[in-house]
Amino acid sequence: MKINVVKRDGRLEELCLLKTKKMVQYACRDLEGCDPIELELDAKIQFRDQMTTREIQRTLIQTAIEKVIAVEKDAYGNEIKKTNINWQYVAARLLCYDLYKDAAINRGYTHFGYGDYAGLFEKLIEMNLYGQYLKEAYTKKEIVELGAYIKPERDELFNYEGVKLLADRYLVKGFNKEVLELPQERFMTIAMHLAIPEGENKVYYAKAFYDLLSQLKMTVATPTLSNAGTVYYQLSSCFISTVGDNLWSIYDVNNKFAQVSKHGGALGIYLGKVRALNSEIRGVKNSSGGIVPWTRLYNDTAVAVDQLGRRKGSASVTLDVWHKDIYDFLDLKTNNGDDRRKAHDIFPAVSIPDLFMERLERRENWSLFDPHTVQKVMGFNLEDSYDEVDCKAFTEKYLACEANPNLERITVSCLDVMKKIMISAVETGTPFIFFRDTVNRTNPNKHAGMIYASNLCHEIAQNMSESMLVEETVTMADGSKEIVTRVKAGDMVTCNLNSVNLGRVELNELKDCIPLQIRMLDNVITLNQLPVKEAEITSDKYRAIGLGTSGYHHYLVNHNIMWESEEHLKVADELFEEIAYQAIKASMELAKEKGAYDVFEGSAWQTGEYFEQRGYTSERWMALRADVAKYGLRNGYIMAVAPTGSTSNIANTTAGIDPIFKKFFVEEKKGSFTPKTAPDLCQENFWLYKEAHHINQSWSIKACGIRQRHIDQAQSFNLYITPQISAKDILNMYIDSWKNGVKTLYYVRNQSLEMDECTSCSS
Repeated sequence: MKINVVKRDGRLEELCLLKTKKMVQYACRDLEGCDPIELELDAKIQFRDQMTTREIQRTLIQTAIEKVIAVEKDAYGNEIKKTNINWQYVAARLLCYDLYKDAAINRGYTHFGYGDYAGLFEKLIEMNLYGQYLKEAYTKKEIVELGAYIKPERDELFNYEGVKLLADRYLVKGFNKEVLELPQERFMTIAMHLAIPEGENKVYYAKAFYDLLSQLKMTVATPTLSNAGTVYYQLSSCFISTVGDNLWSIYDVNNKFAQVSKHGGALGIYLGKVRALNSEIRGVKNSSGGIVPWTRLYNDTAVAVDQLGRRKGSASVTLDVWHKDIYDFLDLKTNNGDDRRKAHDIFPAVSIPDLFMERLERRENWSLFDPHTVQKVMGFNLEDSYDEVDCKAFTEKYLACEANPNLERITVSCLDVMKKIMISAVETGTPFIFFRDTVNRTNPNKHAGMIYASNLCHEIAQNMSESMLVEETVTMADGSKEIVTRVKAGDMVTCNLNSVNLGRVELNELKDCIPLQIRMLDNVITLNQLPVKEAEITSDKYRAIGLGTSGYHHYLVNHNIMWESEEHLKVADELFEEIAYQAIKASMELAKEKGAYDVFEGSAWQTGEYFEQRGYTSERWMALRADVAKYGLRNGYIMAVAPTGSTSNIANTTAGIDPIFKKFFVEEKKGSFTPKTAPDLCQENFWLYKEAHHINQSWSIKACGIRQRHIDQAQSFNLYITPQISAKDILNMYIDSWKNGVKTLYYVRNQSLEMDECTSCSS
């Protein structure tokens, strides 16, 4: 009986099993333990008349990915789980072939693989999917040259999850989601866009940037991955705003949040200046609704304005631990209490000074104040100061507030406040923690401002301030009246990120990779199409960037280093000192070439305080310090370690600085099951991959503190707890983090009872 199959273009063709065999053999080639015959047999494809070739392909892909984790029986009949990560690469190749075939049909070429990049370039500009500016920046000859430089074979570096994520979320597609752009073309377009500011050298740098991206030696932030080369190129991940204690500022920040979220960014909001519940308004007592209604306002905006449909809007809201509304704030995400005073889609964060932690250790009391009343009675804003090593400005003002009998306060125990924090953390993973004195003491730009809060992922620490309404006037223009609003711009922080993939980059390679990554990030600032003018002003002022890392646990495993070891701490120190040195040097070299950031003079970079604080006294550091003082730095902030969740999956490495969650597991999404493993998991490294919830967190805290010395901003640092851990142990984690100089704490990731299984023992 003759069987016909339906091709992707709708044509009927007689089934040719040889084609299927050839494709499967090609997908399995050079991959140990991946037998193409085994894949064909296990797929159990039931061929039928008018079956689609797409169905055949998807069956093979699903079969390959399901073979990553296999259940076998040992000699005693016990079921054991075995992994073969190479099947991930078989599935990835099959999925790539899927993309190649769809692209060929949609773009009108007949050969297998990649098509004409220059032709795609023109087509996507005509379709308004690529920006016209790319065509204006590059000649036809340069586009052809760069297209010829694309290396299709680098698609084989992807595992299945990586290429699927890239295809589902980031490749440029047509109106009906048809495949147009392929993975290496996305990387080249990003590289070309970020190389535009290099002028005559742009083709050279486009190739260099492409090599880093396509070899998965680095990752760029999600907005850059999505938007570079497109018509609207907002390239920043996060923004941070300060809310003033007035209605105009509250709604101004809400409007900014909507604009930021619309274009793919998240927002960090500092709410500590807003008056507390029952504070006075215009001399009328008990009038203020406090911070909860405004937090709910931002919550509703997060739900209403998503990030280009790729993810829902997100915001972190920070409040000081001395604010009178702190108890209500800590209940925002919990499941108990009045739901009308909840904000389940907001991520709360608490700003904590040294004084609170010192009193917590001594089990002393704490005073909660209304910031508006403090300003009215004391004549200063408590939130506008912090403690230096030799000048305890915050402590002095706080003690003055406590000493004033005319200043209303609520007296509580520090331990009671901390219990509320821990209860919320265990139940919801939040609040995030911001150790404000630690952050501000090491702020290299304290001469130009202060840091009140961090961003959504809590790795950014940059100067911030509120914008203020100056006046609104009515003027005549072209015979009609116009309302002109004048605003004094505050510092609205932008978060511009990329990360070194430590899973693929060795220590001696950092000197080559980091200068290119710093240049890419600096060009993001030059090119960025920001949705809010205050962010544009601040970005130009500081040219702040955030060089981070992914693949930290992957790096340790590659070098046979156990997480819970002194060797880990030693390597963390050496590795991040080298990253810091190369990053600062690269920014200095850029300053030589393009000029220093606007407020470099008077910074800790310029005075040398930055280097003194960190004990950088070696010959090479002293030489770099002198060069920085002489030539300046291009970027006012340089390093920040982001969580890199989705992008590390694309790069087939571990996320950020986190240990792995599981050695291997099966993820369920929308009814489909995808087996996943730790990167490069094999018998030789199996025991080196200790899982996050089974690690003694004191080792993670020590390592975080050691890394922090070398990072001018912060790290997205998670704590991992189990249901068996005591409250005292959790409390000690917070205290140890503060004592070790950790600047911020991201999630407290609580393992449920159902998840309490150690895969080390089930293999």
